[in-house]
Amino acid sequence: MSYVPHTAADQEAMLAAIGASSVKDLFCDVPERHRYPKFDLPEPLSEMEILAELRDLGEQNADLDHYLCFLGAGAYNHFVPSVIDHVISRSEFYTAYTPYQPEISQGTLQTIFEYQSMICALTGMDVANASHYDGATALAEAVIMALNIGRNKKKKIVLSANIHPEYRQVVRTYTQGLNLEIAGDEEPGQDLASLIDGDTCCVAVQNPDFFGQLSTPSDMQALADAAHAVKALFIVVADPISLGLFKAPGGYGADIVLGEGQALGNALNFGGPYLGYFACREKYARKMAGRLVGQTVDNRGQRGFVMTFVAREQHIRRERATSNICSNQALNALAAGVYLAALGKQGLRQVAELSYHKAHYAARRIAEIPGFELAGDGPFFKEFAVHCPLPVQILNDELLEEWGIIGGFDLGRFYPERNGQALFCITEMNSKEEIDYLIEALKETVAAWESQEETGND
Repeated sequence: MSYVPHTAADQEAMLAAIGASSVKDLFCDVPERHRYPKFDLPEPLSEMEILAELRDLGEQNADLDHYLCFLGAGAYNHFVPSVIDHVISRSEFYTAYTPYQPEISQGTLQTIFEYQSMICALTGMDVANASHYDGATALAEAVIMALNIGRNKKKKIVLSANIHPEYRQVVRTYTQGLNLEIAGDEEPGQDLASLIDGDTCCVAVQNPDFFGQLSTPSDMQALADAAHAVKALFIVVADPISLGLFKAPGGYGADIVLGEGQALGNALNFGGPYLGYFACREKYARKMAGRLVGQTVDNRGQRGFVMTFVAREQHIRRERATSNICSNQALNALAAGVYLAALGKQGLRQVAELSYHKAHYAARRIAEIPGFELAGDGPFFKEFAVHCPLPVQILNDELLEEWGIIGGFDLGRFYPERNGQALFCITEMNSKEEIDYLIEALKETVAAWESQEETGND
């Protein structure tokens, strides 16, 4: 416990001990004009008044209680069953700290164990950790893990350009200064297998990719085989909802599977907090960052749960750690565990099927509108790219202001060659009536735009 001086004499003694004559001396390094800023604060309000003001401010947000959403690109509007908030709001979970002492943390440890078990079943992997901060950090940790497994002897990473661009940026941030060669992520459409050589430590892909496109298990297996031929790891970033319908990455050669787990029972929450799920093959478990909970028996033969395979360096001698990620998104992972338990295998499949079929209905209807065209003819899950007849930003502004619709993601922000394309996302939350309303809005918006263009030209 820190000591807080209670008397003037105490304060003087402490100042004297550090060679300061007054408290003002402690701020000598702060420029004088910044030391005592004057805040122009409003007059104080009562609790009732301030709550009303905050409510009015909140109503200015484009939340999904008042707007229709067709935006994905890494964060998804899936249904969150009421049981999730009920469970994660219980004080024993909501306030729980790191479960270092298993004898008083069995409840927290068991929920983590159950979450890990379900993630393993979902991905086809042997071991899962207690989650990372988000999908981006999970990918960066996978790359670091691959380097550690290879004892940093291999310095090349093959990274698909179809991985979420922000994930790739985080990988570059994590690995800066390590003298690595990162290949493939700046040239979309490049043949990744041709980039693999003896210096490759890992190959990372996303399936479904950032554009919603699905690669076949045979194509993924071929890429995994090419990576394994040079003793590189095959890393797959996957939408967990898609795994309720499509083959698990463990079935086509993945060594590490990860992704953003927000869709598993976590609301959009204005961008966070989210969780990054992470799983791998058993032989790599000791190199996996984060927390891992195992099941054991106590001295009476009763089932118990403990943190295991935890490198002490991650907590104390951090300069020797293979990773300094030893924390996790425990409450978000608990929500994901409750979600998976509540839906079960068939429920998750139903969510995936609804998203798949509704997305294909929407894509077909949009492609029928003059001026719109699907970008690519390959299979997709719940997201698809569309060529638009007017700038995407203008289209989205009109949809929001005139129709109350949050439109698709402007792909030109990250992919210049895709300028003019929007990435639409459809989930089980979008009804047929809402999709039809989107179609009407797109038609009317394009007609108004073309009319303005003709008037301007005249």
